[in-house]
Amino acid sequence: MIYYAVLDTNVLVSGMLKKPSIPNEILFQSLVGNIVPLINETILAEYREVTARPKFHFPQPAVEKLMSDIIKRGIWQNEERVEEELPDPRDRIFYETVIAGRKEYSAYLITGNQKHFPEKEFIVTPHIMLDILKG
Repeated sequence: MIYYAVLDTNVLVSGMLKKPSIPNEILFQSLVGNIVPLINETILAEYREVTARPKFHFPQPAVEKLMSDIIKRGIWQNEERVEEELPDPRDRIFYETVIAGRKEYSAYLITGNQKHFPEKEFIVTPHIMLDILKG
């Protein structure tokens, strides 16, 4: 089965930093087609900005390859404005994108920071998403 999801930046970065790891498996699943990333320009800009931080030491060619692969496999999804307040306003784009995506898909928001979002059944940790993938 194919699942649609917005990947929070912390999942992307954790997946790049730790191999093997559950976030790395989520990233892998999004590159082989079991998870279809829901993306837009704002999310991609966030991914690029964070992965370019010197503290991570990610090689730029590897980052660009990953971004290219995400763009190839992803579906462009605009966000939908919501009135809910979030603890971190920078996370709004991820929440608003999954809300819009849920109108067409049974989409998830995969995050390592569940406390940054409202408690919803579609906001899951990488571990929970792996359990969903396994059925």
